[in-house]
Amino acid sequence: MAPLHKGTDDTDSEHFRRLALNPFFGEADPVGGMTEAPPRHRMPDGPLPPSSAYQIVHDELMLDGNSRLNLATFVTTWMEPQAGVLMAECRDKNMIDKDEYPRTAELERRCVAMLADLWHAPDPSAAVGCSTTGSSEACMLAGMALKRRWARRNADRYPATARPNLVMGVNVQVCWEKFCTFWEVEPRLVPMEGDRYHLDAASAAALCDENTIGVVAVLGSTFDGSYEPVAEICAALDELRARTGLDVPVHVDGASGAMVAPFLDEDLVWDFRLPRVSSINTSGHKYGLVYPGVGWALWRSAEELPEELVFRVNYLGGDMPTFALNFSRPGAQVVAQYYTFLRLGREGYRAVQQTSRDVARGLSERIEAMGDFRLLTRGDQLPVFAFTTASDVTSFDVFDVSRRLRERGWLVPAYTFPAHREDLSVLRVVCRNGFSADLAGLFIEDLGRLLPELRRQSHPAVHDKDAATAFHH
Repeated sequence: MAPLHKGTDDTDSEHFRRLALNPFFGEADPVGGMTEAPPRHRMPDGPLPPSSAYQIVHDELMLDGNSRLNLATFVTTWMEPQAGVLMAECRDKNMIDKDEYPRTAELERRCVAMLADLWHAPDPSAAVGCSTTGSSEACMLAGMALKRRWARRNADRYPATARPNLVMGVNVQVCWEKFCTFWEVEPRLVPMEGDRYHLDAASAAALCDENTIGVVAVLGSTFDGSYEPVAEICAALDELRARTGLDVPVHVDGASGAMVAPFLDEDLVWDFRLPRVSSINTSGHKYGLVYPGVGWALWRSAEELPEELVFRVNYLGGDMPTFALNFSRPGAQVVAQYYTFLRLGREGYRAVQQTSRDVARGLSERIEAMGDFRLLTRGDQLPVFAFTTASDVTSFDVFDVSRRLRERGWLVPAYTFPAHREDLSVLRVVCRNGFSADLAGLFIEDLGRLLPELRRQSHPAVHDKDAATAFHH
């Protein structure tokens, strides 16, 4: 199998290697300076002074994009300096070692309780959950719990004759495809149809049978920022149970929306208020407003989390229950999540998320007013919107726009939608904390500057659409 990460061989000529560094670059060694670049694909023979090693790595990283101008990522790119100090103070603490770091473990427990209360668990004190490295791990854990509960109910047929399946929209994040592959579950994907870009209730219920371990409803689609109708999906599954006896649980993938809807859409019922919702995940490092990587997985009660999936170890001291794919990981992000909950409170989160939504809606309206684009969403659910070129635009496409914006430092992904809308190519803008109205104004100015030249093209440029979102300078 070819390696996932490829690099060139270290075949630079001796002449080039000796010219690679100024003799006074970094700290001088006893011979009079660092005159040769270290190898790039094998470990050097000896150590470097710390300032020299830092400068070499720092200089190479200058060629990365500016994260604040990255409108592709949902991940938090700005936090207050005090949060950074706390994270630095906790980066050496192993989150799993709850006996050695009991206060860090207590902050994790408090975060779980706060989320259970935020998501209307019937008894927040009885809800169970844990921190993870992100929503991908949290989704894996939720999927494992769904499969194990299904296997219990079908012990007489599984694994001999029954194959479990999971129903979801084709717009789900790739982690759910990974889950189905890793844990041998059949993915039943509802395709997009026409102007419906995510899962709908009728289609979800139609795909369920006695081997369905659950339905995944996404609160905030990665493709366009829209909420899936969780309450309608649950109602359709209630009707399915009344008609057939099939009792299918729902997991809400709230990677982004579970930290937006509670503050901005309080009347929207999507969480544990719906009895059919058995578990919810979110990404603390997305609209939870924490640097990567931290996620959260919560279950309505201990009944939804099979006890055999919880492991107890004592070789770090104490009796530590753990339910996670990872073992050792830093406690810094969990501490930062507690800091953010404490720092902002409900009103602070409401203000931050409302500002992001206002920026998204204002920016989408200005893009629509240009006349060259058609909006698919407007940023009025997640602070995220998707748009494509207007039907009468023939001289350029979304991939041309994405490439030209990169020349100004903006990373705006261009991509095609999945089945059955592969014909639709879009641009997507994610508005996050730190992406201010001023930055949005600069973005719209840069977009306006490049349009006249794009309009003068005779036809869209020929390009590799598979590489359309790769960053370059």
